[in-house]
Amino acid sequence: MNRKEHTIARVLPGSIGEELELEAGDVLLTVAGQQVQDIFDYRYLTSEEYLEICIRKKNGEEWELEIEKEFEEDLGIEFEKGLMDDYRSCRNKCVFCFIDQLPAGMRDTLYFKDDDSRLSFLQGNYVTLTNMSEEDVERIIRYRLEPVNISFQTTNPELRCRMLNNRFAGEALKKAERLLEAGITMNGQIVLCKGLNDGEELERSIRDLTAFLPCLQSVSVVPVGLTDHREGLYPLEPFTREDAVSVLERIHRWQERLYRERGTHFIHAGDEWYLLAGREIPEEETYDGYLQLENGVGMVRLLKEEISEGLAWYPGDGRRREVSIATGKLAAPILEEALRGLRERYPGVKLRIYPVENRFFGERITVAGLLTGQDLREQLRGEELGEELLLTEHMFKSGEAVFLDDMTLEELSRALQVPVTIVKSDGKALLEAVLGVQGQSGRGEYT
Repeated sequence: MNRKEHTIARVLPGSIGEELELEAGDVLLTVAGQQVQDIFDYRYLTSEEYLEICIRKKNGEEWELEIEKEFEEDLGIEFEKGLMDDYRSCRNKCVFCFIDQLPAGMRDTLYFKDDDSRLSFLQGNYVTLTNMSEEDVERIIRYRLEPVNISFQTTNPELRCRMLNNRFAGEALKKAERLLEAGITMNGQIVLCKGLNDGEELERSIRDLTAFLPCLQSVSVVPVGLTDHREGLYPLEPFTREDAVSVLERIHRWQERLYRERGTHFIHAGDEWYLLAGREIPEEETYDGYLQLENGVGMVRLLKEEISEGLAWYPGDGRRREVSIATGKLAAPILEEALRGLRERYPGVKLRIYPVENRFFGERITVAGLLTGQDLREQLRGEELGEELLLTEHMFKSGEAVFLDDMTLEELSRALQVPVTIVKSDGKALLEAVLGVQGQSGRGEYT
C-alpha cells in the first residue's frame, strides 16, 4: 500500500505522545485509518476524543494505538516538516515582486516564492489565490481555516492578470467569492504600484471589496517596495510626498464613510504613507484592533502606545547607563520621539539612536527588518555604542541570530566590540532593554 508518511522530529515532555512512548524518528502512517496529507488533515483528524493512529517505530514495528483524550487536546508531536507537506511555490511573475529584486548570492531559501494557502492560516502569509485548487478551497471551508489573507492588488480582472503576469489571475478572484459565501473570515492586501492600480483603480478596488464585508474584515494598502536591483524588471516608480497625501485622502474618505455606515474603518493605510506624507499617525481606535500589524499597518501607533503605557511602571531614578539602538531610517525619528519621556525620567541613561541606511537593497528600503549585518557593521563601526547595542528581532532569521546576508550576531558583536542584544518588537521589551532592568522580557543577548 502506497502511504504518505510523516517522520516525528520531537515529542513534547509530559504529552500524550510521550505517554505512548513515541520517539523522534518514529513515523506516523495513518490517523483514524486515513492518510494524512498535511498539518490540517492531522489537526482535524486528531481533534476527536477517541482516535486510532498507526505508527511505524524505528525498528520497523508497526503499532496500532487507541487514544482517549479531551476534544482538540494536542498529542504533543512535532514533525520534521512543519507543514507535513512540501511548500507550494508561486506561479505568478508579479511586476512588484520583492524576491525578484534581491541581489545575487543570498541563501537559497530567500529566493523561494511561496503562495500556499496553508501558510496564510499558519503564519499569516498573503496568497494571490492563483495557486489554490478547488480542493484547497473546499478544505478551507470544511476545516474552517480562517482567516485567509489575500493579496488582491486590484479587483479589475484584466489589470490583475497584467500585474501578476498570470492569465488566470482575474478568474482567481472568484475563489474569494466562494469563501465569502461560506462565511470564511478574510483579510486583504493591496500592494500599490504607481500608474497601475492607484488612483481610480484603487477607488474601484476599495468599492468592490466593501461588498465582502463583514467576512473580509480589513484591507491594507501598502506602497510597493523598490530595491536597487531591478534590472530588466517592470519600470516601477517610487511614490512622492504628493502621491502619499492623495492616497491617504482617498483612504480617509472611505474610512469615514464605512465607519459611519458599517461601524468599521475596513480600509487601512500602511504606516509608510503617513511618514512619507509627513502626516500624523492615526489614533489607536482607527486600526480596528490592529488586524494587519505584520503588514506595517499600525505598528508605529502600537509602539508609541506600548512605550507610553510602559513608562507608568518606570517613574525614574538616578541609574547611569549608556546604550545604543540601531534601526532603519523610517523608525529612527519615531523612536526618538517615543523615548523622549524615558530620557527625561532617567537623565543618567545616555541613549543614542542610529538610523542605518540600507545600502544592500538600496536607500529606498527604509524598514529595520530589511537591514543586513554588513550595513550595520560598516555604518556603526567607530560610533559611540556604549555598553550595549540593541537591535529589533525583525532583523533576524526566525528563531536564529542570523541576518539576511548570513552574518551572525556573534560576528557583528565581534566586529563592533560591543555586546549586541536582540529585543522583541513590543514597547515594554524595548523600555526594559534600554534601562537594563533585571528579569526583562523578550531579550536574548550575545556578548
